[in-house]
Order: sequence, then C-alpha cells, then structure tokens
Amino acid sequence: MYQRKIPSNHVITLEAARQIAAISSETKRQVGVLIDRRGKVTHVIIGDHQGLFIPDLSGYRSSATRLRGLRLVHTHLKQEVITEDDLTDLSLLHLDLVAAVAVGKDGFPGKVFFAHLLPDNIHHEQWSLIEYSHPSHITLDFLQLITSLEEEFDRKQRSRKFDEAWERTILLSVSQKPGPETEESMDELEELAHSCNLTVLDKIIQYRSRVDSRHLLGRGKIREVVIRSLQLGASLLIFDCDLNPAQIKSLTDQIDIKVIDRTQLILDIFAQRANSKEGKVQVELAQLKYLLPRLATKNTAMSRLTGGIGGRGPGETKLEINRRRVRDRINRLEKEIRLLQQRRGIKRKKRKKEGLPVVSIVGYTNAGKSTLLNTLTRSEVNVEDRLFATLDPASRRLRFPKDTEAIITDTVGFIRDLPQDLVNAFRATLEELSEADLLLHLIDISNVNFEKQMEACEKILSDLEIDQIPRVRVFNKEDIFPDKAALKKLCRRYDAISVSATNSVTLIALTEKIEAFFLKQKVSKTALLQMTSLVQD
Repeated sequence: MYQRKIPSNHVITLEAARQIAAISSETKRQVGVLIDRRGKVTHVIIGDHQGLFIPDLSGYRSSATRLRGLRLVHTHLKQEVITEDDLTDLSLLHLDLVAAVAVGKDGFPGKVFFAHLLPDNIHHEQWSLIEYSHPSHITLDFLQLITSLEEEFDRKQRSRKFDEAWERTILLSVSQKPGPETEESMDELEELAHSCNLTVLDKIIQYRSRVDSRHLLGRGKIREVVIRSLQLGASLLIFDCDLNPAQIKSLTDQIDIKVIDRTQLILDIFAQRANSKEGKVQVELAQLKYLLPRLATKNTAMSRLTGGIGGRGPGETKLEINRRRVRDRINRLEKEIRLLQQRRGIKRKKRKKEGLPVVSIVGYTNAGKSTLLNTLTRSEVNVEDRLFATLDPASRRLRFPKDTEAIITDTVGFIRDLPQDLVNAFRATLEELSEADLLLHLIDISNVNFEKQMEACEKILSDLEIDQIPRVRVFNKEDIFPDKAALKKLCRRYDAISVSATNSVTLIALTEKIEAFFLKQKVSKTALLQMTSLVQD
C-alpha cells in the first residue's frame, strides 16, 4: 500500500518515502509518484532499474507560461543525485518539482535530492538543486515555494514592455554556416516577426557540425528552449529554416508550445497583407499546399467533421476527410488562378495595342519600391517601413520630359529563400514581369547585406526565367549612405544609379536613362521596319 494523500505543504512524507523505497528495493525498479498541489497522489509509476516513463499528462493544466501543478517524487537505486533525465522531465513537462529518493541497500530511504525551475535571473540559472540527508530532515514548505515561484515567473514576464495584443515568440536557428551569416539570417527573421506583429523575446542559435534530421535541436538545447520559454512567457517558437512534417511532429511531441518555421511565418504575413481578391486566392493556395503534407490527427486546423452525402464514407477517418477537403479546395483555387492568368493576359494584349512600354520595379522586400512608384508618378500607393508591405501589384502611367509615356508597375518584394509554394501561387502576378520591357532592380544601399539581397533577387529572376529582360540597377536611400565617395565607386562597380526615392530631384538621372532606353528602342524598331521594307521591295 502507498500513501494516497500527502499534506499539501510537504514535498513527501517520511512514510511515503519509506513505502516507495521498500517497493523499489524489492522489485529492483525505480518507483515514482505524481502528486498534485492538494497532496493527492494522481499516479504511481513503476519503471525499470534505469528510469521511469511518465504517462500522458495532457489532462492536467498545461501552459507555456505556467507550471503544471504536479510534482514527481521517485527513487534512485544507485543513490545518484538528480540526473539529466530528471531535469529533462522537469523542464519539458513544466513540473512543479522533481525529487529523487536514494534507496539504501537495506531498502530504507537515504538522501533526498530536489530540483525546481527558476525564473529569469542575472546568473542565467535554469534550475535550483537542493539536498537533504534524510526525508525526515526536509524543512521545505512546498506550497510556499511554488506560490512564490509562480508569482516571480509572472512578475518577470509582466515586467517586460511589449504590446499585450502581440504574440510572444523566441527565434531559433540550428546552423552549420559561419556565425556572421547565421546572425544576418536571424536578424532578417526578427524583421519578419515584427512585420507579423510578433514580440521577439529572445534569439537562440545552436551551431552543430551535424544537424539532427529528426529533432534539429539537441536534447539539452530543447530543454534550454523550453525553460527559456517559461521564464520569458513565450507561446511561440519560430525556426529559421523549413521544417518537414516529421520534424514538426517530433518537436511538438516534446515541446508544449506552438512551433512554426520561416515559410509559415512568411505565408502568415502574406495572409495578413493580401487585400485584393486575387491576392487572397494566391495566398490561400500557397497556405493549403504547405498545410497538406503536414496534416496529422493532432492538427486542429481542419478539425470540423463532415455530414451528409459525400461525408459519410465507410471507414473514412477525420484525417482523411481533412486531406480530401484540402485537395478539393486546392483544385478550386487552381482553377481560379488559371482564370486570373487569362484575365491578365487580356489586359496585357490591350496594353500592347496601345503601344505603351512597361517598366516593372523589382527588388528585395522593403527596398522602397512603392515609395519610388509614388514619387515618379505622384501617386499614393500604400507605403510602410516593414517587410512585404505591398502584395497587390499597382500600375501607373509615367510621362517623361520628352513626352514619352510608359506603364510603371510595383510588384511584390523578393526575399532570400522565398517559399516555392508562394512563388507558384503568385505566378499569375509574377507573369507580369515577363511582359516588362525594362526592369528597375531597386536595391537598399543602406543595408549592410545589400550585395546578398541583390544576389537573392537576381536568383529569383533567373528561376522565373526573366533574367534576359534588360534591367537597370538602382541604389536607393543614398541620403542615409554614410560615405558618398564609396557610393560613387559602388555605382561604377555595379553600373548603377543612386537615388533617394523620397526626393524627386535625385530621380532626374534615372528618368532620363529610362526615357533614353525607350527612345533608342523606338529608333531601333523603326530602322528594323525600314530594312524589312527595303528587303521586301
């Protein structure tokens, strides 16, 4: 028999410690009990000589920012102190406390070791370890300890200044790349998070010579991330890479916090920003294609049960129904995309009949494309200092000094490792670029990573098979570039024009170059027509 009730302010009584020690000594197995805060023994666990298997605790309170309300007291047959497994259970399960009772050769309890998690502190300690020489010597008031701990966790979380409406996140990277390159990528991920109205509490990077294909993070790092989430009050983890379905499942099985990857974050930003019907259709298609291979029985994104004709197939599980629904919706959206492509094709033919050349502004997200369009054409397209502020293309007429006219188009910004599903879904929009007569590649010269951003854009243009279209490199934000002499050298090196998109005076050289390009083309076409006419005569 074991003691079913422990006084609520006791971690474990002497009698209960004797009982589990005796059972453990007799069976040569570890024995443990889970106890709630009222002192009720909720589980008795019989393990093996090495450890215990904790049962499913999903029925008990679970939160990324709170302790679970259960403590684990178990035996150690070799009289060892708190082990790595104990600390893993403590952190991953958010247990109030873990206690290990050393079992002597005579079957009686000996030393007792405690461990509990700590709130955020200047020493960056994650847990506290306590030792008593015998269960009868335990003076710790359990309820008082846990109450003070939770109050301190809560106080530390509330002391941080952030918008209460914004979800709180920790950014994670598992990298084999050099440090500076990884940090640059994490900085960009942080910008993406801010664009999605997320509060970034911390950034954690693990450099590994060989990445664990299943969990990505090492076991110790997973434990660190969970404790850090509890200390800071984070409810979301974002990985700076693409996670496959198996990795997401493996991580969420261990971490009781929502986990997403870089692609899902970008898709979410697009979903927030899409205003036109066309944009919404393209984003939804990309999201569903991303979701389909990640659907699992644990996923609640498509959790409604069907009824009626077509929804009552014999033996059809909810997961299968969810997958079928997603496939059906994808098929409908793809039909809508094809219709959009046809409509855009008709508009392009009309423009060609008018004989107006087309200039498309391309570039990295937040390079200033919409600002440039506004200043060139005196328009009022929405402008924000954030990533992916523009999703829906905007076209305006641009009149040059010599009465030449052109259509100038603002397009969705590019980014490093742009999700392929997003590229495919936005192909109807990006096809506009293939019909352009000239591309203005706008580059934020004030960004320290402008060369990598430029390379990323040119790679995307190559992937879209439109890199053969003539283009002009334009260095934007010259007004905040610190060294004007260095800027001139960069312009010569990359054959670029430097401008400030907010200052129309700096755009004179650019408009003259664009007009000169089209006038030259016009002369070339006229000469070609004359030659053709002479040959025919």
